Order: sequence, then C-alpha cells, then structure tokens
Amino acid sequence: MNNLIRYCYYGLGAFLLCCPKPEAAMAKSPEYISLPEPATSGEKSLEALLQQRRSVREYQEAALDLTTIGQLLWAAQGITDPQGYRTAPSAGALYPLELYVVAGNVDGLSSGVYHYHPDKHRLQQTEAGDLRHVLARTALAQPWVKAAAAVVVITAVYERTTRKYGERGIRYVHMEVGHAAQNLFLQVEALGLAAVVVGAFEDDAVATALKLPTDVQPLMLLPVARK
Repeated sequence: MNNLIRYCYYGLGAFLLCCPKPEAAMAKSPEYISLPEPATSGEKSLEALLQQRRSVREYQEAALDLTTIGQLLWAAQGITDPQGYRTAPSAGALYPLELYVVAGNVDGLSSGVYHYHPDKHRLQQTEAGDLRHVLARTALAQPWVKAAAAVVVITAVYERTTRKYGERGIRYVHMEVGHAAQNLFLQVEALGLAAVVVGAFEDDAVATALKLPTDVQPLMLLPVARK
C-alpha cells in the first residue's frame, strides 16, 4: 500500500510539472484585423497629385473607414512583390520602419492603437481607448493631432539597418521615413483627404503614451482626416 501511495504521489507531481501554468494556458493569442485589399490604380495622375498636395490642418469631424486606413498604410509600407519588397525603398531591403495607427474616429475600428503588419496586410491592437488627446499633448498641444480621425505614427527600429551599415544606417532610416511619408501624403491626396506632417513632439512621451517596445523609436506623426 505504501508503495502504491508513493507511486501516486510522484506520478501526480510529474503530471503537475508537465501541465502548463494556468496563466500560460489562458494566454490569448494576438487578435488581428484583416484590412481590405488595397487598390493599385486610381483616377488621378501622379503629376496631378504632386501639383495638388498640400499640408492641411483643419478637418471635418467625419469618420474614416477601414478601407481608407488600409489603403494609407499600404501606400506607406505595403508589400508589392513576392520577395517582400515594399512601396517605399529601403537600404539593403532591411525595412526598419514600423507603422502604428492611433484611431479615434474610424468606422469598423474601435478607438485604440494599432500596429500594422505588412506581411498579411492587417492590424493588431496594442492599446485600447482614444489616445488622440494624449498624443496631442506629447506633440506640444498641436490641435490637429487631436482633431484628426486617425494619426499614423511612423517609427523605426534603427538596429535593423545599423547592424549592417553602422552609424550611416541612421541616415538611411531617416531617408526611408521620408519615402514612406511622401507615399502616404500622395495617397491622402488621391483619396481627397487631408493630412500634415508633424515632427515636433517629445520622443519619449510618444513612446510612453503608445507603449512602444523599447527598441522602437517614433519619428513622425501624420494626422489624417476628411477635408
């Protein structure tokens, strides 16, 4: 009988060690929001868009939609080739940029912070709640940041580029931000929307407000709304 009790005791111990902890068993896998397929043709010529593009800081209080958000993100960093090449050039095809959307007035999207995943053209919510007013405070209280329906935040992981190019890679990352921002700006114009580039903000405050990973640095804000 003692041997049987001992066997059951050790057997139960081994079972408990092998079983996942309750919190691990209950951990949820990331939830993604698939974006509509982006359009690859439009009504306006590139020359017309270049002629008409302007920075706009006054917006309507009208919602954007998920199709529009997806189109804007694709224009900035969408994948356009089976080999993974994107809409914007990248030194060494290393792609250090990460895009986030601070959504406040987007049909089909709850208010919150979303991370764009170009590989599957989808979003992953990282924070819940309308943080536009918080983001505006980090941007020296610029009112158009709060007034926009959504704000695209361009960030970068410098190490992806500097591990190959050293300190020179910092310049390459900044060049890439410009490429992506101009793509996004032209797409804004093509969709009849309004946007402005915002570079005046407190880097650490933005990172804290959006709870960005420690290796992700915010480099540009682009409020987007309807004219």
